[in-house]
Amino acid sequence: MIALLAAVFIFVLLGIWGWPLIAGILGISSVGDKPSALQNIRQLMVTYEITPAEVEKAFDATSSVIPDAIDRSKGDVAKTLFIYLGAIFVLSGIGIYVGMFWQSMISVMRIFITLGVGYILLVILISSLQQKKFPSLVLPLTIASVSFLLVGWFVLIDEIFPDGDNWRAATLFVFAMMTLHYGGLFSKYHRLAFAFLALFFVYGFMHIGLEMLGLSMTYVAIILGSSLFLVGTAIEQSPQRVLAELALLIGACWLNGGLFGLIAISTSTNWASIITGVSVTSAAYGMHKAGQYPRLIGLGFLFGSAMFYAGLFDLVQSTSLELIYFAITASLLYVCVKLRSRMLLLTTVLAMLFYTSYFSAKHFSDSLGWPITLVLIGVTFLGIGTMVIKLKKYSCSK
Repeated sequence: MIALLAAVFIFVLLGIWGWPLIAGILGISSVGDKPSALQNIRQLMVTYEITPAEVEKAFDATSSVIPDAIDRSKGDVAKTLFIYLGAIFVLSGIGIYVGMFWQSMISVMRIFITLGVGYILLVILISSLQQKKFPSLVLPLTIASVSFLLVGWFVLIDEIFPDGDNWRAATLFVFAMMTLHYGGLFSKYHRLAFAFLALFFVYGFMHIGLEMLGLSMTYVAIILGSSLFLVGTAIEQSPQRVLAELALLIGACWLNGGLFGLIAISTSTNWASIITGVSVTSAAYGMHKAGQYPRLIGLGFLFGSAMFYAGLFDLVQSTSLELIYFAITASLLYVCVKLRSRMLLLTTVLAMLFYTSYFSAKHFSDSLGWPITLVLIGVTFLGIGTMVIKLKKYSCSK
């Protein structure tokens, strides 16, 4: 079961760039009524430091949009689209050409066609930033330069040391160079793309460096995850705060993955799943209280509670404490309602249904009265819920 949870977790992480789509599909925003909508609006205002005056200004501006502005906006989209398409075709043509004649090229030509082109693109990028011209080309030039430079440095090392097999040392050097390049660009121009690239390469450098020092993957994950979590917290107060959510997500995954491995080695997998699940759920609850990052809150409740339920079932299965599992899941339904979390409600309901099916198959597989009893109990609870709703409406009307 834990392996299945890990597979689902990786699947969700692969869709990190499709955050809005994932949030919409999963209903992470938990907006089902007016109070939930207001709570969601409040969380977004706190996360992005939006004031009520700014909301009022934006609301008034929406009603005064003129058709010319819409036409200009469509023109900008078309221009940007053609620029990106042109850059893609240029890069594709260069890549195909290099692939066709790579084996027949001499070493100097290979280095120039990769590393040399990368530095030419970097110079063009810096010139564009310095002159503040063609802002729409900044992102394509950044992507192209980092791609050519990354490949080019590895090509240079391979040409100089053709018999070398220490890939960690080579990667460490390349990541150090890339960190210097894009960290320097960020310190000069404060662009979001440069901040992302600098963080990516510096953490790649530290990961490989700690491995070369002999630290196990468990401790590397704990150290870097804790560090990235702190960095994400600091980014919240910077103009690059849009990266904070991504940094907090990766940092929390890294840290809790390391803690899971450390606890599993020290005790057992089920205890590791329980403790890590409680840790992730507690972090999600802390963000819920702070009113920040509703998408992270939803994911935290989803995976944290799923890990907790999976570990708890493995721990109590076929023991005298087995019924505690159902008691705990049933009691957590109150927490689900109180927090208005659909993700926590989803895992709790699934856990209860799973255990009910398991318990029935184990003890009442041939008993016709057991499913009838479950139906009657369900109808009773539905009736109680309906009465509570009516009493609440009656008391409100008075």
